[in-house]
Amino acid sequence: MASLQMATVLNSLPPHTPTRSLPPNSPDSTRRHSPPLRNLSTKAFAVPRRKAMALFLSTYILSPIALHETAFAEPSVGLREYIDSFDGYSFKYPSNWIQVRGAGADIFFRDPYVLDENISVEISSPSSSKYKSVEDLGPPEEAGKKVLKQYLTEFMSTRIGVKRESSVLSTSSRVADDGRMYYQVEVNIKSFANNNELAVMPNDRVARLEWNRRYLSVLGVENNQLYELRLQTPENVFVEEEYDLRQVMDSFRVSKVLV
Repeated sequence: MASLQMATVLNSLPPHTPTRSLPPNSPDSTRRHSPPLRNLSTKAFAVPRRKAMALFLSTYILSPIALHETAFAEPSVGLREYIDSFDGYSFKYPSNWIQVRGAGADIFFRDPYVLDENISVEISSPSSSKYKSVEDLGPPEEAGKKVLKQYLTEFMSTRIGVKRESSVLSTSSRVADDGRMYYQVEVNIKSFANNNELAVMPNDRVARLEWNRRYLSVLGVENNQLYELRLQTPENVFVEEEYDLRQVMDSFRVSKVLV
C-alpha cells in the first residue's frame, strides 16, 4: 500500500528539468533528484540512421579483421615520372616505390611492402650493340623467346631439387606517340623446390611452390642500343594492380641522347 501511495505522489510531481549537468560524484549531485525516466526525451539519445550506418561502417573498417580482408584492395597510389636524359629513356612508376642503388640495373625501384615487386631498366652496351630498330630482334614472338631465355639464365640455381616452370604468356608490338615501335613481352615463371632435397627415397622429396611471378618487358631501340623496361610482380599482386602496371608499361619511352 505504501508503495502504491509513493508511486501516486511521484506521478503527480511536475516534470523536472536540470539547469546544468553535474559530475556523478560531486556533492551537489547527491542533493538533486534525477529526472524521472518517463519525462526524458528520446530525441537527445536518438542517432540519425545515416550517422548510425557511418558509425557501424567505421567500426567495421577499423577492426583488425576488416583491415586484414582489405589489405590487397588499396586504391591506386598514383604514378610518378622518371626521366633519364643522359641515357635516353623515361617511364612512370608507382609514386610510393623507392629507389634501390647498387642493384646492377641502370635504374631500380621496388615496392616498399611487396619486396618481390620491382621495376628496372637494362641498356645494352653501346660498344657491342648496333641496333637500328627493335625489329632487329625478329618478330615479337622471337623476341619473347629471347626474353624468357634471358630470365631463366639469370634465375639458374645450383640448389638440389629446384625446378622452374615457365611460359610466354603474350607478345605484341605497338607504335607509341613518339613514332617508335616497341615490343611488349609477358612471361610467367614458377619456382619449385623439394622440402627435403637430400632424402634418399623419392616419396620423401615433395616439391613445393616457392614463388609464382609475372615478368613484363618493354623493348625499344634508340642511340644504337637496346632498352628493356623490366617489371616483376607476384601473380596474385598482378591481379590486384594490373591496371596501374599496364600504365607503367605503356609509359616507357626511349629518346635521342644529345652528344
